[in-house]
Amino acid sequence: MGNTIGKNFRVTSFGESHGPGVGAVVDGVPAGLRLRLEDIQADLDRRKPGMSPYASPRKEPDQAEILSGLTGDGLTNGAPIAILVRNLAHRGTDYQDIAKKFRPGHADWTYFVKYGIPPQPGGGRSSGRETVARVAAGAVARALLAPLGVSVRAGTDAIGTVKASITDYAYSETDPLRFLDPQFSPLAQLEVEKAMERGDSVGGTVRLIATGVPAGLGDPVFGKLEALLGKAFFSIGAVRAVELGDGIRLSGLLGSAANDPIGPDGPLGNLHGGILGGISTGLAITARLFVRPTPSISISQRTVDLDLRAAEIETHGRHDPCIAPRLCPVAEAMALISLADCHLEGAHRL
Repeated sequence: MGNTIGKNFRVTSFGESHGPGVGAVVDGVPAGLRLRLEDIQADLDRRKPGMSPYASPRKEPDQAEILSGLTGDGLTNGAPIAILVRNLAHRGTDYQDIAKKFRPGHADWTYFVKYGIPPQPGGGRSSGRETVARVAAGAVARALLAPLGVSVRAGTDAIGTVKASITDYAYSETDPLRFLDPQFSPLAQLEVEKAMERGDSVGGTVRLIATGVPAGLGDPVFGKLEALLGKAFFSIGAVRAVELGDGIRLSGLLGSAANDPIGPDGPLGNLHGGILGGISTGLAITARLFVRPTPSISISQRTVDLDLRAAEIETHGRHDPCIAPRLCPVAEAMALISLADCHLEGAHRL
């Protein structure tokens, strides 16, 4: 399995949805970095379930434990940093009735084809629960990049057919759906509520911005920063498309309208989303992540069982009716991990 990401800032995640715990081992962090458990916990609290009526009701405290990599006074010592979050509210019994059926939209079928293992409770390794490890590792990357002035924020830009007309990241942290637009948040909530009433789910879009990123991060050709970010974002299970900058809109423009003019200090506009030629320009890096509806729904769906016989399946238990809001801190973490990896490459001039 591809459980590790990064070349210089290396993150290996471990654990399953209904196992004893999940976590990450972060290697490559220089010695002498101040790393506080409360900073890791703050990001985990933003991701954890049960925090709004539109999130999974699974009640997990998600308390982080740092097992290695720190001196007695809270500085990194250059060794791997191991972070563990114990699963205290796992209920594998929720999946007994469907244990021998493949859930549509999940990784059950492909894991069976590749590894020969039957569907695991909650998806096992493929569960969204694995993102706890990513967020914990992202908090370490955030601590590493903060002295450079790097800030990464994400919010919900659209849910179903409801789209934000403005981008207010401060407001989004107070909104139950992390919606970026206070005017349209009630409509977004209604969109989720209507899906919940039907036992269904709804998709959404996450908008991310990274500011303070120095010019010169990333390498040409196969080491392009957008390629690294794309890999990181697409590694999140629910993400089905990624846009960098105004990429989608640019595909319908003429070159004369799509090119950002350049002045003595670099590009004067940011249609390019902070990256040109695979290298950061010093302007904000912007991205949108398109998030599929939660595949776990209580509406009857057609599938097959382990004997490949036709069957019907309804998925009950504790699931998010919309994944996008809780994916925001995960998107931030994957961007931070990628930026930290490029920063430690040391190839940038500024």
